[in-house]
Amino acid sequence: MTRTTRRRPVRLAVMLAAVSAVAAGAAVALASGAEAGTTLGASAAEKGRYFGTAVAAGKLSNSQYTTILDREFNMITPENEMKWDATEPTQGQFRYTSADQIVSHAQAHGQRMRGHALLWYQQEPGWAQSMSGSALRSAMMNHVSTVAAHYKGKIYAWDVVNEAFADGGGGGRRDSNLQRTGNDWIEVAFKTARAADPGAKLCYNDYNTDGINAKSTGVYNMVKDFKARGVPIDCVGFQSHLGGLPPSDYQANLQRFADLGVEVQITELDISGSNQATAYANVVKACLAVSRCAGITVWGIRDSDSWRTGENPLLFDSNGNKKAAYTSTLNALNGPGSTVSTPPVSTPPVSSPPPVSTSPSTPGTGTGNGCTATVSLNQWDGGFVATVRVTAGSAAINGWTVGLTLPSGATITGIWNANRSGDSGAVRFTNVSYNGSVGAGQYTEFGFQATGSATGLTPSCS
Repeated sequence: MTRTTRRRPVRLAVMLAAVSAVAAGAAVALASGAEAGTTLGASAAEKGRYFGTAVAAGKLSNSQYTTILDREFNMITPENEMKWDATEPTQGQFRYTSADQIVSHAQAHGQRMRGHALLWYQQEPGWAQSMSGSALRSAMMNHVSTVAAHYKGKIYAWDVVNEAFADGGGGGRRDSNLQRTGNDWIEVAFKTARAADPGAKLCYNDYNTDGINAKSTGVYNMVKDFKARGVPIDCVGFQSHLGGLPPSDYQANLQRFADLGVEVQITELDISGSNQATAYANVVKACLAVSRCAGITVWGIRDSDSWRTGENPLLFDSNGNKKAAYTSTLNALNGPGSTVSTPPVSTPPVSSPPPVSTSPSTPGTGTGNGCTATVSLNQWDGGFVATVRVTAGSAAINGWTVGLTLPSGATITGIWNANRSGDSGAVRFTNVSYNGSVGAGQYTEFGFQATGSATGLTPSCS
């Protein structure tokens, strides 16, 4: 990992906290020029942790955006700029312009970097979507090796693999073209990343794993297995896209992973709902109570930057003003909590490795008790990738249908985690076998790649 040099004097307590963190292998820099206790990054650093945010390269020219970024946050995660479609749009031809811009900004402002994400079944470039078997395995490991090597020494932690476990009650792997290259693809990816950048922490990252449930237990079993066999894994990321208070066993879930000897990180935090301030504070308190919880990253700065359009799930409003959730978060960071240490590793009972989910893709049945759909976009000249999130309402759903109308000239070229009717105009998407059942307040995602413009995409769900 890279270390930053503070440019201004800071309080002795902060310096001691930073020295202690370095001794434990988790150095955390204060937000550039910030006084401890007054900003998110500085307050987290006093506890030996970081407080970061997701950043889009295209917004670094916005002065309000960068003012908040550089004042409050000491860790940065690129939103899309390090994903496969962005860094290798054509096989063997790598493009780092936007990602390098974010890294350069971080280095200039004393911030560290989380890399996101080397391998993900979504946002694959079109050429990779059409590959399978040994050809895809070779291509994806070349991608991991090349990108990790390009940023060697500049990344604190990599999300090596993102969202590889299926939703639902089985706790097994998600069916994808990556999974179908062989069940060992995740461990091979971690070994490849370690060889390319031995100094970076290597993380597995996923959603709907915030509490103790079948999916998080599937991930837990994998991590346990990796640690037992010496597969290099250093951390587990919990995305924590929440619709209210975190699960009652949120802290216990973080702790059981920490007890395996891995660092836990809250990687994509955003929270909607009327109890937002309390929910943010509770997440912070849970992290502070787990000594191996290295830090928290929120998924965006202002509500207008969030992919959760209309839900206002972030700490700053669309005008850049601090919200009540910001105050509760800062107060929680300044409250009691442990500093980073290295606790003894316990070995709780664990079941055998989870099964692999490779069921044929078939539509679900029924429409349950209501759902909503939102879309986030990664666009470029001539095309885009859309990630659609289907969220259940107050009751679980068993099967969903999403409809949207593509702008004139837009045509779908690839799709994952859904069936569809139509490639242009009005298109209808339905669930596949493994993602039709969604718990109350939980979500699943599917995506597609298309040519043309994404202007005006408004999904509906039933």
